[in-house]
Amino acid sequence: MPTITLIGPGAIGATLAAWLCEDPRNIVTVAARTPFDAIDLESPYGRIRANPRVITDRAQAMQADWVLAATKTYDSESATQWFENAVGPATRLAVIQNGVEQVERFANYLERARIVPVMIDLPAERLSPGRVKQNGPGKMLVPSGRNGADFVALFEKTKLDAQVTDDFKTAVWKKLCLNSAGAVCAVLKEPARVAHHDGVADIMRAIVRECVAVGRAEGAKIEDSMPDDIVARTRKAPRGSTNSMLVDRLNNRKMEIDARNGVIVRLGRKHGIDTPMNALMVAMLEAAQDA
Repeated sequence: MPTITLIGPGAIGATLAAWLCEDPRNIVTVAARTPFDAIDLESPYGRIRANPRVITDRAQAMQADWVLAATKTYDSESATQWFENAVGPATRLAVIQNGVEQVERFANYLERARIVPVMIDLPAERLSPGRVKQNGPGKMLVPSGRNGADFVALFEKTKLDAQVTDDFKTAVWKKLCLNSAGAVCAVLKEPARVAHHDGVADIMRAIVRECVAVGRAEGAKIEDSMPDDIVARTRKAPRGSTNSMLVDRLNNRKMEIDARNGVIVRLGRKHGIDTPMNALMVAMLEAAQDA
C-alpha cells in the first residue's frame, strides 16, 4: 500500500488527492497551510468526498513512499520544509508544476534519480479550502522508466489519464508554448476572446516563436506550425476562457511569471537567442505585480 504525501492542496493538488483517495490501496496525507476536514470534489464524473489525513504542522509528517509537490512554482522552496520528516532514503518526489524546470527546482534537496517531473493538464478551480471543481478531463505525462511507471500506477484506478512518454522534454516545451502565449491575456486582463484581435494574435505568435526557438535549442522537437496552432486553439476556445496566470492577476495573487515567460528569456540568453517579446511580457507583468 503506497503512502503518499501531497504538498499544496490548491486546485490541482486537492483534485489529485481526491482521486488518489478513490483507490483504497493509497494512504494519502495532505500537507496544507489551512486546515480542512475533507475534500469535496465536483468532477465531470460525479462528486467525490475524500478523507485524506490533513496536517498543517511539519512535525506531523511521516516518511512516505511518494511526495507529490503540487505547489505554485514560486512556492517550491517552502514546499521543501516538509521534506525533513516526509522524505526518507527511498522516497520519490513527483513535481507537478508548470514550466520546464521541475527537476532543477528540487535538485538541491533530493537526488535527481528520485525526482519525477510531471506535465499536467487539469482544468480545476479551488472554491474554498478542501472544496474544488474539476472542469474537464485530466491528463498527466511523465518520463518513461521505472519511476514514471510507478507514478502512473498510483492513478490507475482513477479517471485521470496518466501516461509515460519517451520524449518528455518535447511535451513540456509544447505546453510552455501554450502557456507563454497566455501572458498576453494576463497583461490585458482579458480572456481568450482577445485572441480574435489580429494585432494581439500576432503578438501571441511572436511570443510562441521565441519559445519554439529556445525549446529546440534545449532539444525539444516542435513543429513550425506551433504559433499558428496556438492562436487557432485560443480562438476556438470559449471566448470567456481564462488561464491560471490571468486568474491570479485578476485576484491580486502572485503570478508564475518566471516559469511561463522568464524561463524563455533566461534560456534564450544561454543559447544566444533573442526573446524580446517574452522579455516585454515579463517586464509588464512584474511591474503590474509590484504595483
